[in-house]
Amino acid sequence: MPVHLNNRQRRLPVDRNLLVARAEWLLEHLGEARAELSLTLVSDPAMRQLNRHHRGIDRATDVLSFPMYEGGPREILAALGRDADAGMEPALGDVVISVQTAHRQAREAGLDLDTELAVLLVHGTLHLSGWDHEAGPEQAAVMRGAEMAALGKLGLTAHGLVDRAEHE
Repeated sequence: MPVHLNNRQRRLPVDRNLLVARAEWLLEHLGEARAELSLTLVSDPAMRQLNRHHRGIDRATDVLSFPMYEGGPREILAALGRDADAGMEPALGDVVISVQTAHRQAREAGLDLDTELAVLLVHGTLHLSGWDHEAGPEQAAVMRGAEMAALGKLGLTAHGLVDRAEHE
């Protein structure tokens, strides 16, 4: 389960080892232990550019997910006629997090930065695994539960992004 972390921002210190360990645990928890995950940390200006280019929204956001395959890696392996447990390591995709936005959100929620980064990691990785809270209320409820379960098993009491959005 290789996790590739690329910290492209230098404004705020990040505990890289903790974030990678949480990402590795999360892949295992989601049944994607053999999947490869790319995790990139950026500044708000870089995130704004990505958000504008990929979503047409001209502002920074907290997390973006870029799945390698629609629906998750198991679906592409099935389409290729390959067994997901046959030792292949499919690329799950990329999760990009704005550390500046994460820092602001952490302060607003009364959390430390490492906890907020975990919240964003969980949310982004669930999207890569095929979860989509924007696909309707039922999917939102399922993804909210998945976020809360993962955060709880990580020992974190923070609310997930789906839960936060519903309480705004």
